[in-house]
Amino acid sequence: MLELRPNCECCNKDLPPDSAEAMICTFECTYCCDCVENTLKGVCPNCGGNLQPRPIRPAAALARFPASSKRIFKPEGCQQKAAG
Repeated sequence: MLELRPNCECCNKDLPPDSAEAMICTFECTYCCDCVENTLKGVCPNCGGNLQPRPIRPAAALARFPASSKRIFKPEGCQQKAAG
């Protein structure tokens, strides 16, 4: 089950569980669409994988399976990595 992290790791923007702006990699690193498009160019700075829209958990399921409240914010790691 996905953690549904509450914020963008780059800019710390809030990304509630129903946000269509949340993007994730296979390790659930979480970013907003703006950072993915303009800063990260679609590549996760942690693992090098691609970033995709995060699924939205239905509201009825959130009561039983709540989103994470653990914020991860590391703007120093949100630079696009150089190729090579």
